Amino acid sequence: MASGQDRAELDTRARQGEIVVPGGTGGKSLDAQEHLAEGRSRGGQTRKEQLGTEGYQEMGHKGGQTRKDQLGTEGYQEMGRKGGLSTIDKSGEERAEEEGIQIDNTKFRTRNR
Repeated sequence: MASGQDRAELDTRARQGEIVVPGGTGGKSLDAQEHLAEGRSRGGQTRKEQLGTEGYQEMGHKGGQTRKDQLGTEGYQEMGRKGGLSTIDKSGEERAEEEGIQIDNTKFRTRNR
């Protein structure tokens, strides 16, 4: 647990818009970020308890399959290539450009519902 002085410093940074608690995105203070992070964690855990571990994993698999269906197999693979190249500083597309790696954006397809 952070000391009073550390908490004051973290609160100041949070009030300036910095995310100081993992999962605390959107919180305008240290307390708010802690509260949001706890709620997000608990929400996922509750859903996992409702569905069971296998059901929760299946739910994630279905989401990925849906995205694959939307983009097409080739587009989904290209998306994975981009994601593997991404860093905190740069998107996968920016890194691919820098390193001369070809990403074929024509493979991405979208369907109207």
